[in-house]
Amino acid sequence: MNIIKTAIDGVLIIEPRIFTDSRGYFFESFSQREFDEKVRPITFVQDNESMSSYGVMRGLHFQRPPYTQSKLVRCVRGAVLDVAVDIRKGSPTYGQHVAVELSEENHRQFFISKGFAHGFAVLSETAVFQYKCDEFYHPEADDGISILDDSLGIDWRIPTEKGILSDKDTRHALLRDFDSPFDISVDLYK
Repeated sequence: MNIIKTAIDGVLIIEPRIFTDSRGYFFESFSQREFDEKVRPITFVQDNESMSSYGVMRGLHFQRPPYTQSKLVRCVRGAVLDVAVDIRKGSPTYGQHVAVELSEENHRQFFISKGFAHGFAVLSETAVFQYKCDEFYHPEADDGISILDDSLGIDWRIPTEKGILSDKDTRHALLRDFDSPFDISVDLYK
């Protein structure tokens, strides 16, 4: 796998080696050994999948300590714009984001470390989105910041009037009103 560093430490784009021939293609979507060597040692404990239609926007989600999560995400059908926002207090990139298109054509994956809010917007007619988490889902720790916060400067590539959000996602705080539970000086990978 090819690891592409982004402008923000803790967020990586991963491209698998794809083998194609007249029958189609094959690639290794995850290797624990290679991930530990090239990214960092991690144990994923839960896999999730969602299916969404064009215009669906999910996020920007995270789990509060002690149930923080790192995620490895990919789009196996269709295309999404996937975004990670740095919400670690004291980080030189606090409030900044990385956005990457993930699709069934490019097979890219996106690794988002603990201390980031995560969300995506569906760019295709439908999209099937999969993600691995290194912590189980804990509803009592579920939180987020507003996916519609203009101060984040995210171009979701969907007209606002076409965006489809859950009721929960419309109630998250703007970044300026948000008190982050993450601190850059604390080792989030313990």
